[in-house]
Order: sequence, then structure tokens, then C-alpha cells
Amino acid sequence: MFTGIIEELGTVNRVEQGTDAVRLTVRGPLAVAGAAIGDSISVNGVCLTVVERTTETFTADVMAQTLRMSTLAEAGQGTPVNLERAALVGGRLGGHIVQGHIDGTSELLSVTPGEAWRVLRFSLSPDLAPLVTNKGSIAVDGVSLTVSTISPATEPEQWFEVSLIPETLTATTLGKRTVGEHVNIETDILARHVERMLALADAGSRRSHS
Repeated sequence: MFTGIIEELGTVNRVEQGTDAVRLTVRGPLAVAGAAIGDSISVNGVCLTVVERTTETFTADVMAQTLRMSTLAEAGQGTPVNLERAALVGGRLGGHIVQGHIDGTSELLSVTPGEAWRVLRFSLSPDLAPLVTNKGSIAVDGVSLTVSTISPATEPEQWFEVSLIPETLTATTLGKRTVGEHVNIETDILARHVERMLALADAGSRRSHS
């Protein structure tokens, strides 16, 4: 479990291609401090398990399903990544509950600069659009953010916007994202539970009337 508060900007050191998986080695001295084999570290919002470690790097295996759903398939030597260690029980929850189980990816559609912030607009697939609400929480590349604006429900192409303060722009990879790039998205777990409850309730109602 994570909070979406990025602790460190890491760098991919090595990518080892397998037949149906990839082994990533990431440099992150802070993230690896105190980490043990089997611990979880969020890499651009994807929860990965440490299988090897040194004083400055950790290695994790990325399975085929994760590669299909995330941007980690595009990672190469030198790629910057957002890192966060698993949350400590009893610690401050500075962001929101982030599982590290991403829902998919979104494309950066536009970047609008402000006086002291930057507004980023991302695409939303039809299956994820119902799970994103104005002023709700969302994790973008593992960063806990508040949705500042969403597209009207009547628009055929759905999108959402987040407003990034200078700290977020400098402390995460989002400050260097350009239009057309893709990011990992994790919607709010509460929204996912509500969607499942409504789907089951609707299915039960249909059965009772059949």
C-alpha cells in the first residue's frame, strides 16, 4: 500500500528481456534504504517486489500482464521513474490510498502553463471514465493528485485535468512529460468498489425480473 507521495526520482539502470517478462534494475538510494528482499516499491505507480538489492539499486521482475497494462514496457536504460516505498502503518497519509495496481495508461493531451502551476490534460478510456470524478483522487505515474476538471459526460472523447504545483513539477517525472506521452493511471479504490457493487446490484435486478 502506498500514499502517492513520491519519495525519490530514480533511474532505470538495466533492463533484462525475458521470454514473457522483464527484469528491471533501478537506482534509488533512498527507496532501497532499509528495503529487504520481498518488499514492495512503487515504480511509476506500479507495485514491484524487490528480488535483489545493493546499497543504491534494487531489481524487480515485471510480468507480461504488467508490461501490457503499463508504460514499464517502454522503460530503457536511463529512464527516470517516480519511486515510493510502501507506507508505514501509523504514518501520515499525505496523499490517498494507492495500491500500485494500475488500471491502464492515459495519453497526455495538452499542457497549459500558469503563473505558478501547470495544468495537464489526460485522456480517459471509456471503462475508466466512470471512475474519475471532479475533485476526486487519482494516481498518475504513482503521484497522488486531485482531479481539477473532467470532461462533460456528453463528450465522446473523455479526459481529465490535474493542476501541478512547482513542488510536484520538480520532485516527480510529471514536470518533464510532453504531449503525446503515456502515463500509468490508478483510479480511486473506493470508486472501483462502488462500480462493482452497482454492477452486481444491476445484474441481480435483471435476474429477478427475467
